[in-house]
Amino acid sequence: MKKSLVKIITLILTVALFATLASVFVGCGNSKKSQDKLYVGLECAYAPFNYTLTAQIPGAVPIYNSNYARQSGAYAYGYDVQIAQKIADSLGRELVVVKLEWDALIPAVKAGTIDLIIAGMSPTAVRKESIDFSDVYYESQLVVVVRKDGAFANASSLSDLAGAKIVAQNGTFHNDALQAQASAHGIVAGQPMEDFPEMINALNTRAIDGYVAEEPGAIENCASNDSFTYIHLQNNSTGFIATADDVAIAVGLKKGNSLLDSVNQALAGISQQDRAQMMQDAITKSNGAVE
Repeated sequence: MKKSLVKIITLILTVALFATLASVFVGCGNSKKSQDKLYVGLECAYAPFNYTLTAQIPGAVPIYNSNYARQSGAYAYGYDVQIAQKIADSLGRELVVVKLEWDALIPAVKAGTIDLIIAGMSPTAVRKESIDFSDVYYESQLVVVVRKDGAFANASSLSDLAGAKIVAQNGTFHNDALQAQASAHGIVAGQPMEDFPEMINALNTRAIDGYVAEEPGAIENCASNDSFTYIHLQNNSTGFIATADDVAIAVGLKKGNSLLDSVNQALAGISQQDRAQMMQDAITKSNGAVE
């Protein structure tokens, strides 16, 4: 009887000890969010929309990981970061930039790890099924970046790229459009790549003939790489067939998030002149970006 009681007590204490240790380790690995901060998720690798700098400049924001731990010597900047800062200021919150892989952004906002996605994301019909989106804060053309010394430097339409091996980033509308429309123009749609630095490297090493980008990104990429140029395509004309939502960019939020109206109000307060200046500033300062 006493031995059984001792065993029971020992078991209870053991369970309690493991529960305590578990809570400690969880607490160390994933700090709690603060209500006075705005947690915004982005890749920090998609210039000029969002990118990483190793030195802080006016407007650049420290980068944190998914456990809200600051990454030493890493700062986020770009058009998305400027938009995020204006929204945070409007809400009276401190902006916290959380660096995540592209495919992790929607799961993170759905789980509440981040409050908003401000990462050059298009409000496509498929994405609208899982999260909400704000009003559009940017619209762009899809273009193709190629080498100046390549066979397709003088192309002016998708049909002029017949025979070219073109890729796009995995999990994006860019890739959806490429995979669906490439064969009609004789384009070889390559295996999608994980991010723009990987595609830039592939074009530099001539592993591909080009990659799909939004025009601001193409401008920045070509400014940073003297051997690159881009094909000036027009959506639904010489370029890819795309809906307005496909080529728009908006803020992503968890379904039913009460911040939606406040985010839209903040966006409405940013003039077109300010937006143009913000994009120009983001392109100009992206030369020091880490790829």
